Amino acid sequence: MKKIIKVFLLIGTFLLITSMLVLAMSWSHRETKVNRAIYNSKVTPTILVPGSSASQDRFDYLIKQLNTGSNKHGLIKVVVDKKGDVSIHGKYYADDLAPYFVIAFENNRDGYENIKKQAYWLDKAMLILQEHYRFRQFQAIGHSNGGLIWTRYLEKYYQAQSLQLSVLMTIGTPYNFSELSVHNRTKMLDDFIKNRKHLPSDLTVYSVIGTETYDNDGIVPEQSVEAGKFIFQKQVAHYTQITVTGDDAQHSDLVQNRQIINMIEQNVLPQNHGDWHKR
Repeated sequence: MKKIIKVFLLIGTFLLITSMLVLAMSWSHRETKVNRAIYNSKVTPTILVPGSSASQDRFDYLIKQLNTGSNKHGLIKVVVDKKGDVSIHGKYYADDLAPYFVIAFENNRDGYENIKKQAYWLDKAMLILQEHYRFRQFQAIGHSNGGLIWTRYLEKYYQAQSLQLSVLMTIGTPYNFSELSVHNRTKMLDDFIKNRKHLPSDLTVYSVIGTETYDNDGIVPEQSVEAGKFIFQKQVAHYTQITVTGDDAQHSDLVQNRQIINMIEQNVLPQNHGDWHKR
């Protein structure tokens, strides 16, 4: 009887080990297939992050303007809730090489601690989007605190071996919050400067300043946006600061400013994915 039990135990152990090996090999094969598809992908999305108090609809007008004529691309909206759960909605075409992804947060409040949380959630959303849509290269746009979230993400979570960011444009981003002088550095700015060595050295950065008055865009001090140079200059490949004035130069209107839309078309969007499909 004991011998029979031992035989059954040996058979059971063998079957269990065999099943685990088959599952491991299947998982490894799938991971290799996914990684190969990501690495060889020609999909190059433009990923946009709104600022505080803004929703996933923040860039609707901007994307509508960019999607004129034959230059139409899909739009996917991602919302990360307060628990970190990710929901995805929108239209994506299988043969679209340059879609737009907007990543927003249910907790979209201001403040450095919230920006840290939002950067963590951004990383989570990026991993899900990458596996789902199979891309490696991308461009990024951040309006207001969205630029802070991107900066925190790049310094803490970005992995150059799995993702490749070519261009980052920040629009009205307060790198020193509401401070009027760079001599009064916030904890956030100090941290950004301290961790700048983690920024990708091959990155091109455009920092856009809006001026409704002589020294601010109605909300963000010009000096706070200019503080970005202490983070990016001599660390990334190219850093350019651009000032826009006139109509739609107020902070909330910057994402519908015609000058900025033109700059995005010329300097951010991938130039070889324009007329991607005849519709």
